[in-house]
Amino acid sequence: QVQLVESGGGSVQAGGSLRLSCKIGDGQTGYCMGWFREAPGKGREGVAVIAYGGRSTYYSDAVKGRFTVSRDHNKNTIYLQMNSLKPEDTATYYCAADRDLGYCGTRRLSGTDFPDWGQGTQVTVSS
Repeated sequence: QVQLVESGGGSVQAGGSLRLSCKIGDGQTGYCMGWFREAPGKGREGVAVIAYGGRSTYYSDAVKGRFTVSRDHNKNTIYLQMNSLKPEDTATYYCAADRDLGYCGTRRLSGTDFPDWGQGTQVTVSS
């Protein structure tokens, strides 16, 4: 099981920015990584997916153009830079990992094929 720890959540006004981090356990690797969110009363929603090399990234339509996913192999960490935040971005954000090589594209935004998840970090955007 890949250990994942998210951080960087907080409260911000609409239009502001936050950067979330997801630290992968020492000595572990997540080949395909994703960010997901869950708001109260709503189901889990895929936000972004990033392949191992970092060049292949995929986003939901809701965040495309505002959020950027990246990864730093030296720090064994993935990031989610969130700009132009909106109140509807308010949610608990989770990162997920799949240590197995395989498909890592838009279909992974469903989240169903990620075996390992972090504990989540809360993001609150006020109007």
